[in-house]
Amino acid sequence: MRSSGKIKKYVKQLAEQAKDSSRKLALMSADHKNNLLNNIAVSIRKSKEIILEANKKDIKEAEKEGLSRALIDRLLLDGKRIEQMAGGLEEVAALDDPVGRVLNKKTRPNGMQIFKISVPIGVIAVIYESRPNVTSDSAGLCIKAGNAVILRGGREAFQSNKSIAACMRKAIKECRGPENIIQFVETTERSAVAEMLKLNSLIDLVIPRGGESLIKAVTEMSTIPIIKHYKGVCHVFVDKDADLDKALKIIRNAKCQRPGVCNAMETLLVDNAVSEKFLPLAADMLKKEKVELRGCPRTLKILKGIKQAADDDWYEEYLDLILSVKVVDGVDEAVEHINKYGSMHSDAIITENQAAALKFLNMVDSAAVYLNVSTRFTDGGQFGMGAEIGISTDKIHARGPMGLEELNTYKYVIKGDGQIRD
Repeated sequence: MRSSGKIKKYVKQLAEQAKDSSRKLALMSADHKNNLLNNIAVSIRKSKEIILEANKKDIKEAEKEGLSRALIDRLLLDGKRIEQMAGGLEEVAALDDPVGRVLNKKTRPNGMQIFKISVPIGVIAVIYESRPNVTSDSAGLCIKAGNAVILRGGREAFQSNKSIAACMRKAIKECRGPENIIQFVETTERSAVAEMLKLNSLIDLVIPRGGESLIKAVTEMSTIPIIKHYKGVCHVFVDKDADLDKALKIIRNAKCQRPGVCNAMETLLVDNAVSEKFLPLAADMLKKEKVELRGCPRTLKILKGIKQAADDDWYEEYLDLILSVKVVDGVDEAVEHINKYGSMHSDAIITENQAAALKFLNMVDSAAVYLNVSTRFTDGGQFGMGAEIGISTDKIHARGPMGLEELNTYKYVIKGDGQIRD
């Protein structure tokens, strides 16, 4: 499908079909939508071997191209992860339906009633990289929220994503639902994204999920409103009044559990007052986890033999077992560093000092701020939203994990009995 004319026609057709299906979906009852989601979950379980076979092709290609261990982990599917995908859809089905909620009601002096009602956004395009579970998570949330979805996954997970999308569409068709509420872009040509981003009369919202280059490219090209799932330059600050055992536990989890995800820690900040005691403990633990450290000059005086961090390191989302380390003079400098170099995603303070905690939580301008908790909890499932469609680092419409509520907008319904304006 290399012809630009063919790609343009193909993408427009997908969007037109999605638009038409979105109108049908908006009228569906909650029970009907839940039935679709539960049947998709059953279909994913039944198709496990087909999906795993497709995933093997992606993994083999990723290894051939020399992708990092962390990125391959993002790609990898196994029985447990497929079960999590199916279970996530069932969890979304069990959530309250967000469509049609009365958000506000007013009765004016003339008797006119004004209702603010939640409604679907319409057609949402999700452009994403790496993780195949985004395919089912995004589709499930969009369907529950009454939106059709156009899925454009990355080249590295193409076979996996295609297999999952086909499985979901088949399940919807078997339930006599409009299968085009899920559209999958079956080409890895970049021009398909460019064409899609021009279709502002058919697509209502674009959600890009991936690396910095993807987010910037989509932002520059799109004529459609965007909610950015920007990079996660996440910090953990160990305050002078931290419980150091607790800090080590949190740091290990934040950095090492899954280093290739956006809520993993990328920079460790340590109060100078505890740096000589804490940094050797942290370095020993992180060495066992095979984490490469890059430190500021003060860190290098304590930890011999590690790399010196360049200024670019403080902005870097490594998505790998690499960690920048900086010694700071207290909570004020930690906050200043985070607000300058961070991506407004997730940042944590480890302290038993409530005054320091309050200052940090109030002054760090991020979507999620934590006290004595790992940044790895910034996740729709962990927040009790079911799955998530992304983690917004924007401030308008949605911020942080985007669940069902964030996938609705609202309209005003006005009722009266012949009122006219003077």
